[in-house]
Amino acid sequence: MTKLDLDKLLDNDIYEDRDEAILAKISQRRRQILVHSYIYYEMDDSVVSDAQWSQWAKELVWLSQEFPDISKKAPYYKEFDGFDGSTGFDFKYDEKIKNRAAQLIAHKGA
Repeated sequence: MTKLDLDKLLDNDIYEDRDEAILAKISQRRRQILVHSYIYYEMDDSVVSDAQWSQWAKELVWLSQEFPDISKKAPYYKEFDGFDGSTGFDFKYDEKIKNRAAQLIAHKGA
């Protein structure tokens, strides 16, 4: 990923501070990966394609490696310690993640 790609990924116009934008993107990707892994592995369903999930995982791995200090400040740091982007099978899920997954599945069926 290049600086140009990073700027596009971060939606810099929303945040005053670059580190804040990086933290927000890491947080967003972690939540997305957790929710969609829960839907896939625990609910036996899907809302996003495997390709989309993989793209999010690649972005998260890159951001976490490039900005390790910021990554440590983002929610779910312990759950993603050592995450290489290859699978979401081994995650533990809290009630926030389970509830969001249920909302997405309910919306999918509506």
